[in-house]
This record gives sequence, structure tokens and C-alpha cells, in this order.
Amino acid sequence: MPAVLIDDVHKRFGDLEVLKGVSLNVESGQVVALIGRSGSGKSTLLRCINGLEAINAGRIEVAGHAVDQDPKKLRELRKDVGIVFQSYNLFPHLTVGQNIMLSPRITQNVPQDKAAELAREVLAQVGLSEKFDSYPDNLSGGQQQRVAIARSLAMRPKVMLFDEVTSALDPELTGEVLLVMEKLAKDGMTMLLVTHEMNFARNVASTTVFMHQGKIWESGPSQDLFANPQTPELRNFVTAGTK
Repeated sequence: MPAVLIDDVHKRFGDLEVLKGVSLNVESGQVVALIGRSGSGKSTLLRCINGLEAINAGRIEVAGHAVDQDPKKLRELRKDVGIVFQSYNLFPHLTVGQNIMLSPRITQNVPQDKAAELAREVLAQVGLSEKFDSYPDNLSGGQQQRVAIARSLAMRPKVMLFDEVTSALDPELTGEVLLVMEKLAKDGMTMLLVTHEMNFARNVASTTVFMHQGKIWESGPSQDLFANPQTPELRNFVTAGTK
């Protein structure tokens, strides 16, 4: 089984059909970049994969879990699927360490000392070992986003989803977050990411998927896709992105 199986997925918001029969398989260890204009359905697809949005038709299976809206099944799904958003969503009244320890303690009953050890381990993964006792307000935006990534890693996910995680950051801070994601990719993490960072998609993602008007318009090995777009829509998108 693929790590992520998406089969003929449709999603509507009222009369607006946002996903129009999307099918995609992601193998274990693969890094897939979702690119396309705003409104093409990229972020909606990511939210459907994590069960944050209910699909209207089709099926999604992630890390052996069939995605549906049963609360118990969603809890089990989210133990294996991490998601990081553009906004960091850290609790300001908790230290960095406490933010990271929260989910393992609540959802997996990890003891306090083991949770602290785990938090220090994932902070080291994102290059923030020294920030365990800091509060989010004392961190830069890039550091807060790296803490948000560490918080997801603490759940030991089998699949990681990233939804435009650098879009609110300036170029320098964007670079530090992308370096963390690149390291995760090299370490074999299965990842799907919605991104406007075309160089990252081209050079780090094994596969790039171009979405347009709620459909997968083109997909393939990243280097090939960018070097030789097959449709005028992708050609125009890539050209606009390099200006």
C-alpha cells in the first residue's frame, strides 16, 4: 500500500466544487510538492488528507488509516499524520518544551520525563536545542515555525503535511525552515507540502504535482516537470514564478 492513497476525491463548499476528482499515490519516503495558483485546491486537498475537511466523494487512506469523520478514527489517524500550517499555533503561556510535550502526554500517555526527553530530541532535530525553556514570544517567526515542526515530529508521524509553512516569513527565516524540511526529506520522512518555493519543489521534492482548477493538471519527477512543462498552464505558472 502507498503511504497516501487518494482516489477520485471530490470536495465541495456549497455550490463551489474545489476538488474535482483528484487521484494521487504517495509512496513511503517520497516527498511530493503541490504547486499551483491560489484557489487551485492544494490546501483543501491537504486538509482532506488529515480529516480536517470531509470529502464528498472518493476515498483517502493514509498510513493504513481510511480517512473518515468518525472521531475515534480521526484520533488514530492523527497519531500517524502530522500537519504544520502557515500559522504556528503555539500556546504563548507554555514554554517551547511544554508546547512539544503536550500532545505525546495527552494522546499517548507518555510520562513527563520521557516526554521531556522526546521534546529535547526533536528540538535538536530542528536546531533549537537551547530553546527548551523559552517562550514563543521570545522567538523569531522562523524559530516558532521550527518549533511547530518539532511538535509534529514528537508524535513520531509516518507522514508529514506542510501547508505553505514559509509564506508568512521573510527570506532569511524562510531559508532556515526550508533547511529543516530538506533534512527531514533526506532522513526519509514521507512528506506532502503545499509550497510557493519553486526552487525547493524542484530540488528537494521527488515529485511535483501541479494543480489547476481543482484537478491534477500535470505531475511527475520534479526536475523533469520544471524543465519541460507539457501544458501552457504549467508553462505560464513556472515562467511567472521565475520572474
